[in-house]
Order: sequence, then C-alpha cells, then structure tokens
Amino acid sequence: MSALVLEISKDFTFDAAHHFTHKDANHPFSRLHGHSFAGTVTLSGARSAESGMVRDFWEIETELAKVRDQLDHRLLNEVEGLDNPSLEAIAHWVFERLDAALPGLVSVEIRRPSCGERALVRRA
Repeated sequence: MSALVLEISKDFTFDAAHHFTHKDANHPFSRLHGHSFAGTVTLSGARSAESGMVRDFWEIETELAKVRDQLDHRLLNEVEGLDNPSLEAIAHWVFERLDAALPGLVSVEIRRPSCGERALVRRA
C-alpha cells in the first residue's frame, strides 16, 4: 500500500474594496469597487497520536481571524503589502502571514464567487 497523505482545509470569508492603479483611469476596475471574498487554507500532516488530528480547527480559526481582521471591510490598497490587490496578490499575502503560524500549510486559495474567479498559492 502506498503512503497516504492527509490534508485538512478551513474556509473563511471577508468583504473588502479595492481598485487597480495599473489600469487606464477610464477602466471600470480603476474605480473603487468591492467584493465578497472567500478563501480556503489547506494543511497537510500526520495525525497526532494524542488527538487524532492534523491540527485543531480552532487553532486554524484563531490564526485566520488575525488575517481576516486585517482584510475585512478594508480598502485593500491601503493594507501594507497589497498595493495592487489582485486575487493572486491576496492569496500570496495570506499565505505569507499564515505560513509560520500554521505548520504544514500547503495552500491558500482566494475566490470571488460572484465573478467565478480564484487564485491558488501552493507550496512547491
């Protein structure tokens, strides 16, 4: 039997506004607009002999709350490190902030469900 890999995921949401400065001033996305964002963080690891868990979901939620607080109901362009807040940039930003706090983090996905768009950052 081949080795099994165990992954767990936690979803989160936030609402925020942004605009793109790299677009022409007349482009609709250069104007301030907002989205309801959804995200998923995925961790991989072995089950703890004591708890049977890869990681306690409450611990994941606690770390996500810290990140969500920096994004929710904010103008993303004003968040340090998100000058150009594309989905790709947001996913990378979230990954960087959770990486040290969540050992086993393998990916962060950020979505705009109303637009059918998503960006995924995955550890190589």
